[in-house]
Amino acid sequence: MVFPPHSLGPEQRGRLLDAERKGVPFIAYRDESGDLRLETLRDAERLTIGRGEHNEIALDWDPEVSRTHAQLELVGDEWTLVDDGLSRNGSFVNGERTAGRRRLVDGDVVLVGRTALAFRAPGPVMKTTVSRDPAASVRLTEAQRRVLVALCRPLLAPEGGSAPAGNRAIAAELHLSLDGVKTHVRALFEKLGIEELPQYHKRVELARRAIDLGLVTQHDLG
Repeated sequence: MVFPPHSLGPEQRGRLLDAERKGVPFIAYRDESGDLRLETLRDAERLTIGRGEHNEIALDWDPEVSRTHAQLELVGDEWTLVDDGLSRNGSFVNGERTAGRRRLVDGDVVLVGRTALAFRAPGPVMKTTVSRDPAASVRLTEAQRRVLVALCRPLLAPEGGSAPAGNRAIAAELHLSLDGVKTHVRALFEKLGIEELPQYHKRVELARRAIDLGLVTQHDLG
């Protein structure tokens, strides 16, 4: 899930629950301050996502989002994500890059730039569709998952570290070679759609996306 229960305060959990109870499709995401934002899809058939102010979902704080990045479009009674090449860095659904149009299912997580957008359709629109965990669509080997947990460990630890673990620390914890850790990390960059980001913030973004998607939780630290 894009918002693990421990990551939301009581007020944010209440707002999310109220939106789900209304049974109307909506988009949930965090702004640059980490505050929860909800965009209801009740009265629209098409919304644009991008960094420019003209977009219905304007992510002006995210430098990896194009001015006009992608569209959400209602086709019949189902919402789709459309990215026809307008975006520089691409759009991803559950870790898979989208080319053209892709139908969205309740619980899908759309990644544009650094921002994760959770698509929720709790009402009749998706009534006959079985919801799935978006993290299940990001297929990791056991070794990749162990490296990802080690990388995220400082951020989820009780003392609240501010940076993910480095390759040498991961190698020491897992008794792997440094080259082996680097190989796994490069594969994780690709699977979570981060390979095109600048090198200096790839690791931070990898950890953030892994936690937001629920791929790594505090339970894994044990």
